[in-house]
Amino acid sequence: MNILIIGPSWVGDMVMAQTLFQCLKARHPDCAIDVLAPEWSRPILERMPEVSEALSFPLGHGVLELATRRRIGKSLAGRYDQAILLPNSLKSALVPFFAGIPVRTGWKGEMRYGLLNDVRTLDKARYPLMIERFMALAYAPGAELPQPYPRPSLRIDPASRDAALASFDLVLDRPVLALCPGAEFGESKRWPSEHYARVAEHKIREGWQVWLFGSKKDHPVGEDIRSRLIPGLREEVVNLSGETSLAQAIDLLSCAASVVSNDSGLMHVAAALNRPLVAVYGSTSPQFTPPLAEQVEIVRLGIECSPCFDRTCRFGHYNCLVQLEPRVANEALDRLVARPVEV
Repeated sequence: MNILIIGPSWVGDMVMAQTLFQCLKARHPDCAIDVLAPEWSRPILERMPEVSEALSFPLGHGVLELATRRRIGKSLAGRYDQAILLPNSLKSALVPFFAGIPVRTGWKGEMRYGLLNDVRTLDKARYPLMIERFMALAYAPGAELPQPYPRPSLRIDPASRDAALASFDLVLDRPVLALCPGAEFGESKRWPSEHYARVAEHKIREGWQVWLFGSKKDHPVGEDIRSRLIPGLREEVVNLSGETSLAQAIDLLSCAASVVSNDSGLMHVAAALNRPLVAVYGSTSPQFTPPLAEQVEIVRLGIECSPCFDRTCRFGHYNCLVQLEPRVANEALDRLVARPVEV
């Protein structure tokens, strides 16, 4: 059985999609799973053993370009028995339709009748978690999901990891605290730089080194965090934000003894690498997209106005994050990694 997955457009969602792939392999051990997704997702998909091939989708998020979608669909004709769509958009249903894939499965979404022939109606109360909504598409409508739920797990090639370490002259002579202070979603997911700096100071004084991860737009945030540390501590922080490829970031995150992250794609990557993780939540909720790993501490205030799921604070104060003190994250880190490092 050959299955085509139309993948999501966000890092965290792509990581969580592995739970669907795991369910498909459990049901159909000999199936081949290909994933059509943006090229940036290839380093994630290549680290998922369930995926046979990552197919690059050339169009950006929200772009229609009907002729291109038709051409891609025609090029895939005859290759697949089923397509499963994770996005709910009408556009995402076009390629499987043009490919003539016999079974085209997805949630009802944006007026996709005709484009899909296995249309599901989502019961949000029954499937509150995003991974449940992904996993349910592997089974017949109304089927019970298997327990316990699978967890994303990215495999790491030691040679690739060693190459990433060498590229940035990084040495694992001390345990690594990885900080992920960015969030593509917006400011309402960003824990303040001064709080991250206090967490960095806490671990550096215990003998740790600190690596900062994120995109190019997060590099100034990383520099702000470094600037808040006194000389002598500042030099123990390496700002990798915007310097690494996604593949390198994944490999380097696998070296971390613990991670502190906003609710972001890198949070889900760290969880899939089974790193001890402190996840900071502000405007969003762990009741929908929690990190899926064994060693996780979720820290949040849960004040009256959160979760609001707004990109920017409607009141302008960001108290759900500002008032979440560094001490809370430090205590969570100490619980995850109980034995301090002797200097």
